[in-house]
Amino acid sequence: MTAELISGTEISKAILEEIKQEVNEMKDKTGKVPGLVTILVGENPASISYVTLKVRTALNLGFNEIQDNQPEDISQEDLLALIDKYNNDPEINGILVQLPLPKHIDDKKVLNAIDPDKDVDAFHPVNVGRLMIGGDEVRFLPCTPAGIQELIVRSGTETKGAEVVVVGRSNIVGKPIAMMMAQKGVGANSTVTIVHTGTQDLATHCKRADILVVAAGVPNLVKPEWIKPGSTVIDVGVNRIGKNEKTGKAILRGDVDFAKAKEIAGKITPVPGGVGPMTICMLMRNTLRSAQRSM
Repeated sequence: MTAELISGTEISKAILEEIKQEVNEMKDKTGKVPGLVTILVGENPASISYVTLKVRTALNLGFNEIQDNQPEDISQEDLLALIDKYNNDPEINGILVQLPLPKHIDDKKVLNAIDPDKDVDAFHPVNVGRLMIGGDEVRFLPCTPAGIQELIVRSGTETKGAEVVVVGRSNIVGKPIAMMMAQKGVGANSTVTIVHTGTQDLATHCKRADILVVAAGVPNLVKPEWIKPGSTVIDVGVNRIGKNEKTGKAILRGDVDFAKAKEIAGKITPVPGGVGPMTICMLMRNTLRSAQRSM
């Protein structure tokens, strides 16, 4: 039996269409739309690519999008002043500073300077604390974990009482998705175990999982024999293992041996086309929710 494919590409399209409808309703009722500013420091090619996609998505949704490009040598003081300006701008509901920043700038100071109620990436310690408390305290869910949860829910996977194993303990993916799946509520109420590359007998933990979320950054780390038959497998890994000589594009592999795992799992995400498309989608939804709260 071959696993059902969970397509982040298709699910993200559906969610973006839902967001667009809500933006149109907001505009009809209030005359306003969500405001998002993306701040790009320097000319890192990968950062330019990411920001361009975010800007294009925001504009397609009807957002008021401001792209604020700053030179590589901007001082930390000036960057913090710029963030403060947008913190106090009532037309801006979301502030995104593209990482990485130049070495002379302290990433933490910059991210912590963003108003937590406009921190649509959900990286600010206040939003991390809100996530820990859960319930009505949560303003924004971090984008990649939120995308993972949407994939799980929209694939029809039962989460209540499910054994969830998260492979990876990063602050961006592993820790927050573990906390989200353990909370009370729809798409959660699970029993969660966090494991990592230093865990003894990693395979045994993975075999227990009804839902296996793999975000370790190690290509093909999870072997097919580690997967519980019929389980849902979410592969967050995006590992470049070479280049296609004909197209010049990078060859990508996940953290799961997809070709073999799909013959055992019940549902599985591909790489690429799984979790990746969901991250920007959730960023846009966070910005919309921020705008709705402000109104």
